[in-house]
Amino acid sequence: MPNQDLIDALRESGAVQFGEFELAHGGTSEYYVDKYLFETDPDCLEVVADAFAARVDEDDKLAGVALGAVPLAAATSISAGVPYVIARKQRKEYGTGNVVEGRLEEGEEVVVLEDIVTTGTSLVDAIEALREAGATVERALIVVDREEGGRENVEDAGVEMEALVTASELLADRDDE
Repeated sequence: MPNQDLIDALRESGAVQFGEFELAHGGTSEYYVDKYLFETDPDCLEVVADAFAARVDEDDKLAGVALGAVPLAAATSISAGVPYVIARKQRKEYGTGNVVEGRLEEGEEVVVLEDIVTTGTSLVDAIEALREAGATVERALIVVDREEGGRENVEDAGVEMEALVTASELLADRDDE
């Protein structure tokens, strides 16, 4: 069943847009969900964080995929009262050279948070980076699943993916303008 409060919040933030858009993987789409609009809107961010917080346990640690999921991880961390780390897409070239920022113990279980999944490539890369850093990753929570093969790719990496809303749900009652 779709999370209507989240769908409404995403739409009200202006994040759901229609037209012709090029996607990160090189494909095109008739709609776009602008993560930066919904992640910088305090009302929408609160709805997302509360929905994620309801799905984590008090002993979970979160991991936000840089850059987009960092606000989600921070807000969810506050809402759920659990710590988080940041998973970089690539090792930084300066300072500590970390690929994971924050405190992460060897073998620690983390729940990865991500904004939008299309093919799942960025999420799988983050999962691999977290595992290489010693984390155990078995779950990922997503705001929007575009339903374009990402779930299958994430599950092929041995991770259960749960989306708060799918593209089908988000676009189900769209008013054509």
